[in-house]
Amino acid sequence: MSDQTLNHAARGVLSLEAYSPGMPIDELQRRLGVSNAIKLASNENPLGPSARVRAALAAAVARENIALYPDGSGHRLKKKIAALHDIAIERITLGNGSNDIIELLGRVFLGPGRAALYSAHAFAVYSIITQAQDARAVVVPARPAGDAQPYGHDLPAMAAALKAHADVALVFIANPNNPTGTVLAPAEIEAFLDQAPADVIVALDEAYFEYLDPALRPPTRAWLERYPNLIVFRTFSKAYGLAGLRVGYSLSSAALADVLNRVRQPFNNNSLALLAAEVALDDQDYVARSVDLNTRERARLTRELGKRGLRVLPSQANFVAIDFGRDAKPIHQGLLEQGVIVRPLASYEMPTFLRVSIGTEAENERFLEALGKVLAA
Repeated sequence: MSDQTLNHAARGVLSLEAYSPGMPIDELQRRLGVSNAIKLASNENPLGPSARVRAALAAAVARENIALYPDGSGHRLKKKIAALHDIAIERITLGNGSNDIIELLGRVFLGPGRAALYSAHAFAVYSIITQAQDARAVVVPARPAGDAQPYGHDLPAMAAALKAHADVALVFIANPNNPTGTVLAPAEIEAFLDQAPADVIVALDEAYFEYLDPALRPPTRAWLERYPNLIVFRTFSKAYGLAGLRVGYSLSSAALADVLNRVRQPFNNNSLALLAAEVALDDQDYVARSVDLNTRERARLTRELGKRGLRVLPSQANFVAIDFGRDAKPIHQGLLEQGVIVRPLASYEMPTFLRVSIGTEAENERFLEALGKVLAA
């Protein structure tokens, strides 16, 4: 393809680096000839969907006519989400994963002459959508390495940056943050919301909300009534175990949901994904079991890594970020050769770190064993 064919491509897109997801197991097995590999790279629920979801999907494949388009409004799922959060259906937007909500926000609120504000070491898609929309990025330095929440969001610094940059139209805050796992106190977030101008959209990314210690969970639903410029989004990809089906949603004012739905792609959630999410919402006991497994195994993995002299960032998510104190690339490669896929964080300007998803007890033991061999070598 000649360079001329790209003459009219958006400048921001041409300078982008594509998002690199966690390596699929099949790819590792093809590349290195490794068998029986495990993936601890993409923060999926190691238990997968609940038995009730699996049964509903199996029955639906036999019963439903999947040649027909799904309900483009996702009415049944929205009705369940509305009941869960005691909110009007008109204030809900469905996404193809919560990542889709980020895309919609960028399409509506970003462009030339406007800026997005977010923290260093925050989810890569904030940067991608900002650049793709030819908007300016205001990236605020994170908390220092010695902080109680190292590499986490510095909300007072973000509030100061917001005052200093009049072109900011959209702010992204992740709680807990990916890839650090760090958490923000509810009072910190509330103080930031108090300072944000009414015409600046504050997007609160709660993809890992279910994994938060209940004592640390902010009252975001109540905040929606006080801050019309707040939008909160969550996903079914993590605690609900539906990452392969891609369903997320946001809660906001009706006016904000209306403009997002104007640019939302028709049928962005397929029929089986909508059904799975509906059934998953009715199976909160399964979510509780998934969270309990994660809490126990996250604490155990943190202890075991500490015994090996490794620093683990405090995490309230379903992963941990491990600092090896040196370039982590050879360690990542060594783990791949042992059949264990984890996530390097060099692209997040954390080259000495690897992010490891919390797996089952057996998967975590496999990781620790493989890591021991790599470090010994």
